Amino acid sequence: MTITVGIAGASGYSGGELIALISNHPEFELKYLAASSKVGKEVSSLHPHLAHLNHGAFKATDSKALNECDLVFLALPHGASAEIAKEISNAKIVDLGADFRLENENDWTKYYAGDSAHAGTWTYGLSEIVGQEVIAKSSRVANPGCYATAIAFGTLPMLEFVDANDIVVVAASGTSGAGRAANENLLASELIGSVSSYKTGGIHQHTPEIEQTLRNASDKDVKISFTPLLAPMTRGIHATITAKLIKDVSASDVWAAYDKRYLNSEFVTVLGNGQQPKTSSVLGSNNVQIQTVVDIHTNRVVTTVVIDNLVKGAAGQAVQNANLMFGFNEATGLTKIGIAP
Repeated sequence: MTITVGIAGASGYSGGELIALISNHPEFELKYLAASSKVGKEVSSLHPHLAHLNHGAFKATDSKALNECDLVFLALPHGASAEIAKEISNAKIVDLGADFRLENENDWTKYYAGDSAHAGTWTYGLSEIVGQEVIAKSSRVANPGCYATAIAFGTLPMLEFVDANDIVVVAASGTSGAGRAANENLLASELIGSVSSYKTGGIHQHTPEIEQTLRNASDKDVKISFTPLLAPMTRGIHATITAKLIKDVSASDVWAAYDKRYLNSEFVTVLGNGQQPKTSSVLGSNNVQIQTVVDIHTNRVVTTVVIDNLVKGAAGQAVQNANLMFGFNEATGLTKIGIAP
């Protein structure tokens, strides 16, 4: 049985990635591509790499039409999903925005001030941490943020060895993570040849999401100091996570904890000795690459993680969740093989 799919927000980068993935999916079929700000524009005018698929023009975001689909992806700005979701009762939904990620209303108010009111919480769609069976039983799933995905993967296995109240993260993202809207800071002349920090001092909106995910998975009171960086590349996230050891363990013990945690994961690879994660290694894939070492000079665990922010950090993970929601293998229609060189 073919699953019909609607996408609201199909004109953005994540929307384009969803179109590409679903076009090659053996069980999903695109039925409705909505982008209210681009109504009437040809899909290929914004996603020229999809021109050969002849998807026609973007339509207005209409809840009735979305309700006629089996599956809906909401790839909308933060604060825009909640109202549309209220009007969809027949379809299963994966929301790529932040509207349904946070359990605590105070966290929403603090980190998303100026956006819509707190919308509540759906099943958090990080299957490798919350469990495939949890997502499989859900009809509403909140897709994790891109930084949150990489950092949660890199942090969870170390929590049994480190001070969970003092975790330091520095992570760089490509420009596509900022979305498609015009932004002076993303002009080529401003960006090329430069790396810059932004939203420093614990104010990045993924901070409470990361802490919530790790707290729920470990029952530990997790605190992170997160500094995001903007890197002169289109795609990718490279996160470095460090924390002080509180147990007498070796580097091989720590590595083994990561390997055990992700041994049966379809998409998470813990690299062997001497290998380091590179964003280019996961480009275009749903894969996650991790390496972990112990800095014996400072007695800290140092873990590095890479993902493609538009795939595992957005559209690929959304398709992975949808696969589980409809009873398919989570890897259906996805690849863990990156593009090289």
